[in-house]
This record gives sequence, C-alpha cells and structure tokens, in this order.
Amino acid sequence: MPQNPNLNITMDKTTPIVCEDCQNETFNQVTFLREVSKFIAGTDQDALIPIPSFACSKCGHVNEKFQPKNLGV
Repeated sequence: MPQNPNLNITMDKTTPIVCEDCQNETFNQVTFLREVSKFIAGTDQDALIPIPSFACSKCGHVNEKFQPKNLGV
C-alpha cells in the first residue's frame, strides 16, 4: 500500500490493522524469500528475490493482505 508523506491526515481518520489470528495491533517487518533458477533468471547462479512484508509481533501470523500473491502461504 503506497504511503504519501504529503498527505495531511490525522489518526482519527485512520483504521487500525489487526492480526487476523490474535487481534494484536503491532507488527514486525519480515521478508519472504523466493529462489529463481539460474536458467530462468539468465544468470550464473540461482537468484534470491526478497519480498518485504509484516508479521504479527505477538503470534507471528502474516495477514492475508500482507502475503505476496500466488505463493500459497
């Protein structure tokens, strides 16, 4: 979800995002890693693709909206 630092929005105009499992409101940044074969990537070595996301800081759950599409996680 894009963030625009030029928007003048107060907290009362926002909606909290909570963990789908435990309803916690705090999250940690996490990274999904995907490996791509060197044959597909066209490189000398297999490649790693980092995909940033967020996981619940209490139970570790990654909300569906934070999961990369088509991973089946």
